[in-house]
Formats: sequence, structure tokens, C-alpha cells
Amino acid sequence: MAIQDWKSRLPVNKRGSLLKKPDRPLLRLALLAFAFAVLIALGLSWFWSREPSLMTVANTSESPVVGALTTITLIKVGETLLNKPGGYLSNDVFPPSLWLDNIPQWEYGVIIQIRDLSKALREAFSRSQSQSQEDKDLSLSEPRLNFDHANWIMPRTEAEYSKGLEYLRSYHTRLQDADQQDAQFFARADNLNYWLGTVQSRLGSLSQRLGASVGQKRINTDLAGGAKATQSSASPDELEIKTSWFEIDDVFYEARGTTWALIHFLKAAEVDFEDVLLKKNAQISLRQIIRELEATQTPLFSPMILNGSGFGMLPNHSLTLASYISRANAAIIDLRELLDRG
Repeated sequence: MAIQDWKSRLPVNKRGSLLKKPDRPLLRLALLAFAFAVLIALGLSWFWSREPSLMTVANTSESPVVGALTTITLIKVGETLLNKPGGYLSNDVFPPSLWLDNIPQWEYGVIIQIRDLSKALREAFSRSQSQSQEDKDLSLSEPRLNFDHANWIMPRTEAEYSKGLEYLRSYHTRLQDADQQDAQFFARADNLNYWLGTVQSRLGSLSQRLGASVGQKRINTDLAGGAKATQSSASPDELEIKTSWFEIDDVFYEARGTTWALIHFLKAAEVDFEDVLLKKNAQISLRQIIRELEATQTPLFSPMILNGSGFGMLPNHSLTLASYISRANAAIIDLRELLDRG
């Protein structure tokens, strides 16, 4: 009886049947469109977050010119940075790339190595002596490759980097033209040592930052080895270093990008500096460095960067990556000592 009374209060039409709730096709369509957009964004985020695989580094010319492989490898690495799936993402201000942070950090690691090698090209590889004139194309390329990596408008970062690569192509073309002797590449031991010194500093810093994912206390060695060395401000004798929990994955992917670019550049250097390395009996040392760095590109089978303690139940991806980079850095120090010997 109570059920019949409740039904009697519901609105009815002329025929006495209960009225149905009005359909809302626009709302339903909007919800479907939103769900579809979210799926597309998630798919693009996954696709764009994939790191490019290693490229083949080899001379394709029948009569290769010294320095041509290093230059074209630098160009190809830059082109991959700009033209990989999703393009260049570090300066994007709209979703879904706005939500991504791992691949922009990977890009930053690649950019740092591009800048270091372009600087070495301009200041050392292309000049016979410290007083010699710098190459016209390299002097225009380096500033553009050092442009702000996150600028998205007026001018866009991609536009500046593309101009820098164009000047590198011009240098590469002149380098292979026997009639244009103003473009040179001097494969000397001191030039290679100059660039490797920069590589050593970069890898050493990355190794420290990766190792600090679990925090560490270390003795302050900033003035070690200098009898009368001083510094601008006092610092404690013992330092506690720890990478912020929010920055652990950023450092990890920056290191992956750095080592990805370095693998290509070192393989090119092995070819262009072959005579120097053979004379110093240092080819095996360089190949071991490349082998250690290739191990850093092992695919990651985890949805996130884990930060377990060094001997805990969970792995620590940062410490694993740091171990490979540290071994490569130690090998670079040994290689530089070999190059310094007469």
C-alpha cells in the first residue's frame, strides 16, 4: 500500500504512464569526448616519453676526411633531439607534453653534451694553435646551440638550435671540400684531451648527484692537495649531500641523456682520432669507456625510478646508473693520462 501511495505522487502524462527523466545527449557526448581526449593524451605521453635508441656511427664516404664523422655525428644527435617522436618537448607549455618531466630532463642531458662538443670544435678541434683564427661557421653555431633550452616564443628554442645545426652542416661541407682549406679539424692528442676533460667533469658531477639519492656524508676535500689554497667563504669539514626526493628521477634521466649522446660522440672520436689512439695504445681504453656507457642504456622495466637504500629490499636505480658512470669516468681519467704521455 505504501508503494502505491509513493507511485501516485510521481508525475504522469495524459495516458497515465510515468514520465521518464529527460535525455541529456550533449552531456553524454561531452563526457565521451573528454574520456577520448584523456586516452589520446595518455597514449601520446607514453609514446613521446620513449627514449631514442642508439644510432649507428660509421663513415659512409669512400675517402673519409678527418673530423667529418665527429661533425656529422654531432649534427645527427642534434637532429634526433629535435625530430624524435613528439619533437622537442622541453619548452612546451601545453598538455600533454606539459605534464612530462622525464623526457625533457633526458633532452637537457643531450643538450649539455652537444654544447660541450660544439665548444671543443670551435676552440680546439678546428684551430691549429691558440692564436689561430676560429672557424666562421663554428663561431656562429656554438652561441645558437647555447640558447635557452626552455624558451618557447620569440625566438623558439627549436629555431635557434636548427640554425646552429645549419652552420655545422656548412662547416661539414667545407671540411670535405679539398678546395676550401679554411675548414680544418686537427686530430691531436691535446685536442682530444681538452674535450675529455670536460666530459670527465660532467660525468663526475652526475655520479655524485646520482649517488646522493640515498644521502651521504663525506669529508670536505675542496682544498685537498693545495698547501696554501683558499676559498671565498668557509665551509664545514664534513658535508651531508642528498638529492631531493622530487629531483631523483630528473637527475636519472638527465644522466641517461648525457650518456646516450656521449656514446655516439666517443664512437666518432675513436675513428677520427684513430692514429693518435694507436700511437698511445689507447684504443682499448676508449672502447671500455664506451662499453660502460652502453650499459647505462639498458631498458628500464619499472614504471617509476625506485630509490631503495643501498642494501635494502627495493633496488636503487640511481645507484646502479652511478656505478656505470663512475667506472666510465675512472677510465676517462686513465685515458687522459695516456694522452698526456709523450
